[in-house]
Amino acid sequence: MLNESAENDNNVAPQQSEIMRIFVFKSEANPHLRAFGGDLAGIQLPKQFGPWRAIGAVAPGQNPPHSLSRDVIEEAIKEQGFQLWRLSKRD
Repeated sequence: MLNESAENDNNVAPQQSEIMRIFVFKSEANPHLRAFGGDLAGIQLPKQFGPWRAIGAVAPGQNPPHSLSRDVIEEAIKEQGFQLWRLSKRD
Protein backbone atom coordinates (compact mmCIF):
# COMPACT_ATOMS: atom_id res chain seq x y z
CA MET A 1 0.00 0.00 0.00
CA LEU A 2 1.37 3.39 -0.96
CA ASN A 3 1.46 6.25 1.47
CA GLU A 4 0.42 9.33 -0.53
CA SER A 5 1.27 12.25 1.71
CA ALA A 6 1.21 15.90 0.77
CA GLU A 7 5.00 15.91 0.94
CA ASN A 8 5.34 13.39 -1.89
CA ASP A 9 7.17 14.98 -4.85
CA ASN A 10 4.88 13.11 -7.24
CA ASN A 11 1.86 15.01 -5.92
CA VAL A 12 2.40 18.38 -7.53
CA ALA A 13 -0.36 20.77 -6.63
CA PRO A 14 -0.87 23.80 -8.86
CA GLN A 15 0.72 26.82 -7.26
CA GLN A 16 -1.05 30.13 -7.17
CA SER A 17 1.20 32.87 -8.52
CA GLU A 18 2.48 35.21 -5.86
CA ILE A 19 1.39 38.80 -6.12
CA MET A 20 4.33 41.03 -5.41
CA ARG A 21 4.55 44.29 -3.52
CA ILE A 22 5.49 46.94 -6.05
CA PHE A 23 7.53 49.96 -5.01
CA VAL A 24 7.13 53.32 -6.76
CA PHE A 25 10.15 55.55 -7.37
CA LYS A 26 10.73 59.08 -8.65
CA SER A 27 13.80 60.03 -10.67
CA GLU A 28 15.69 62.96 -9.19
CA ALA A 29 17.29 63.55 -12.62
CA ASN A 30 14.00 63.80 -14.53
CA PRO A 31 10.96 65.20 -12.65
CA HIS A 32 8.41 63.40 -14.86
CA LEU A 33 10.06 59.96 -14.81
CA ARG A 34 8.84 57.26 -12.45
CA ALA A 35 9.68 53.60 -12.02
CA PHE A 36 8.20 50.51 -10.44
CA GLY A 37 10.57 48.09 -8.75
CA GLY A 38 10.38 44.92 -6.72
CA ASP A 39 12.50 46.07 -3.78
CA LEU A 40 12.48 49.14 -1.56
CA ALA A 41 16.13 49.96 -2.28
CA GLY A 42 15.53 50.08 -6.04
CA ILE A 43 18.86 48.36 -6.71
CA GLN A 44 17.90 47.32 -10.26
CA LEU A 45 16.66 50.73 -11.42
CA PRO A 46 18.62 52.31 -14.29
CA LYS A 47 21.52 54.34 -12.93
CA GLN A 48 21.43 56.93 -15.74
CA PHE A 49 18.14 58.32 -14.38
CA GLY A 50 19.16 58.24 -10.71
CA PRO A 51 19.29 58.98 -8.00
CA TRP A 52 15.91 57.38 -7.33
CA ARG A 53 13.68 58.18 -4.37
CA ALA A 54 11.01 55.77 -3.13
CA ILE A 55 7.67 57.61 -3.04
CA GLY A 56 5.19 54.82 -2.41
CA ALA A 57 4.18 51.21 -2.77
CA VAL A 58 1.37 49.18 -4.28
CA ALA A 59 0.28 46.44 -1.89
CA PRO A 60 -0.47 42.94 -3.14
CA GLY A 61 -4.00 42.89 -4.52
CA GLN A 62 -4.12 46.66 -5.08
CA ASN A 63 -4.16 48.42 -8.45
CA PRO A 64 -1.21 50.57 -9.55
CA PRO A 65 -1.75 54.30 -10.10
CA HIS A 66 -3.04 55.83 -13.35
CA SER A 67 -4.82 52.61 -14.44
CA LEU A 68 -1.51 50.98 -15.37
CA SER A 69 -1.62 47.19 -15.78
CA ARG A 70 -0.36 45.29 -12.74
CA ASP A 71 0.32 42.21 -14.89
CA VAL A 72 2.53 44.17 -17.30
CA ILE A 73 4.39 45.82 -14.40
CA GLU A 74 5.00 42.52 -12.60
CA GLU A 75 6.22 40.86 -15.80
CA ALA A 76 8.66 43.73 -16.48
CA ILE A 77 9.98 43.55 -12.91
CA LYS A 78 10.49 39.79 -13.21
CA GLU A 79 12.30 40.14 -16.56
CA GLN A 80 14.19 43.44 -16.21
CA GLY A 81 14.00 44.35 -12.54
CA PHE A 82 11.94 47.51 -13.14
CA GLN A 83 9.28 49.23 -15.24
CA LEU A 84 9.65 52.87 -16.24
CA TRP A 85 6.75 55.24 -16.83
CA ARG A 86 6.42 58.95 -17.41
CA LEU A 87 3.91 61.39 -15.97
CA SER A 88 2.13 63.51 -18.51
CA LYS A 89 2.86 67.21 -18.24
CA ARG A 90 -0.63 67.84 -16.83
CA ASP A 91 -0.08 65.44 -13.88
